[in-house]
Amino acid sequence: HVQLVESGGGLVQPVGSLRLSCAASGRILNSVAMAWHRRAPAKERDLVVTISGGGITSYADSVKGRFTISRPNANYAVYLQMNSLKPEDTAVYYCHLVTLEGNYWGQGTQVTVSL
Repeated sequence: HVQLVESGGGLVQPVGSLRLSCAASGRILNSVAMAWHRRAPAKERDLVVTISGGGITSYADSVKGRFTISRPNANYAVYLQMNSLKPEDTAVYYCHLVTLEGNYWGQGTQVTVSL
């Protein structure tokens, strides 16, 4: 049983920074990629960034140059460093693990960017 737990969300002022963490546990056999998604109020869930097992990253245009994903361990953790935050970054952020056996999601962590 694979579980993902996010942490690090909170309230931050515009141009501030936050670092999100996602810890995966359980029997992870064939990890393909990890990703962060977000759902803003009254909007669909959007893909923020992905990172493959080989470390290849792909960012949404809206966060390029401001967000950085890292994955120090191929299976168990992923981080999202978010700098120069804007009010439009306010959302619930979800960690996503893609494996050959299936997709797994965390419960989400709230990020609020506001004065």
